[in-house]
Amino acid sequence: MTAVPHDTSRSQELMARARQRFPGGVNSPVRAFGGVGGEPFVVARGDGPYIWDVDGNRYVDFVLSWGPLVLGHAPPAVLAALAETAARGTSFGIPCALELDLAEVIAARMPHLEMVRFVSSGTEAAMSAVRVARAATGRDHILKFEGCYHGHADSFLVKAGSGVATLGLPNSPGVPAALAEKTLTVAFNDLDAVRTIARTTPLAAICVEPIIGNSGFIPPAPGFLAGLRAVCDETGAMLLFDEVMTGFRIAFGGAVEYSGGVRPDLTCLGKVIGGGLPVAAYGGSRAVMQQVAPAGRVYQAGTLSGNPLAMAGGLATLAALTRPVHDAITAQTGRLVAGLREIAARRGVPLLADHAGSMWGFFLHDGPVRSFDDAKQSDVALFRKVFHAARERGVYLAPSAFEAGFTSAAHTAPVIDDALDRLDQAFAAALA
Repeated sequence: MTAVPHDTSRSQELMARARQRFPGGVNSPVRAFGGVGGEPFVVARGDGPYIWDVDGNRYVDFVLSWGPLVLGHAPPAVLAALAETAARGTSFGIPCALELDLAEVIAARMPHLEMVRFVSSGTEAAMSAVRVARAATGRDHILKFEGCYHGHADSFLVKAGSGVATLGLPNSPGVPAALAEKTLTVAFNDLDAVRTIARTTPLAAICVEPIIGNSGFIPPAPGFLAGLRAVCDETGAMLLFDEVMTGFRIAFGGAVEYSGGVRPDLTCLGKVIGGGLPVAAYGGSRAVMQQVAPAGRVYQAGTLSGNPLAMAGGLATLAALTRPVHDAITAQTGRLVAGLREIAARRGVPLLADHAGSMWGFFLHDGPVRSFDDAKQSDVALFRKVFHAARERGVYLAPSAFEAGFTSAAHTAPVIDDALDRLDQAFAAALA
């Protein structure tokens, strides 16, 4: 399969206008293609596993809005729920039944979330959860892992992943030094370093992505998550799982199921629970969450929290995401990863690829990859060539060597087979 000539004139025109109105022409940094070079395209619509740009070019989409679209683009069940809900009003700022319905569905799949608070973004959820942990423990310091991204709140922009890693920014200007000093970092999977810090510095929380997705796909070593739980139990810190990306992706019941029963004190959710609409949540036990106002003194509020459209989108998504559907998506993701390994082996390219559920990723080096430092050994220059060659052949990968990919219920076997054929030719072109 050869590359299809792409007309990009409309995208280029719109991006030229966008740069006059938005910093870098975008409303989130990684969209600017800074990690791969070149000009981003402007999307026009999506349907199932595909997106089309404004110039009419179609792509198999393995980004899926960075994770929320576990059913694919524009699934009929979600569209119907949104239309029905919108007809009754789009925002109220007072309680509605949909909030309770979604909270109960989440609790049924994640029983450790006895109470939740809905917010509008993953950043807001992580920021609020840390505030609860600091209040509950009376401590100020938190520990996070290099390359983990927990949103752009001040406390987390220290050796973060996602666009921060892509752009090569170890920390962010504008974060007060006094606040940054309260955030300690160690390498992911380094349990000895965690123990050393937790035993010498009183920690409010240990914050972790159960699987790193914002520095590429990096799973925990066997026993690592259980080890974090043990350290928290020993030292009085709270364990915070940031499942904004992994929630309902890596396992039907999230990280607790994936880890064999490791229970955090606080959990952040997002992406999938809104079905593509802006929503996130943080939660935990009843005792912990009763500290949040108005039940307790930890203040957090939001005009659009529990927005009815977001709640309806999440309910429709989780209703369709049954365990058999989740298992089917997992199986197709496994076929994708196996196909990538076969392509790389046949083409003589060092490649490490893996997945959990419908979250996946690859590094262009032999591995192992246990931390962000390991991830940075990937051949970024080759990735850039693969990315652009894949795009020219109708496959959209994340525009960064340090981001996970996703599949959906719409990525059926024929779609995966077609994408692998296109990716095979993309690797050939990148190596030519």
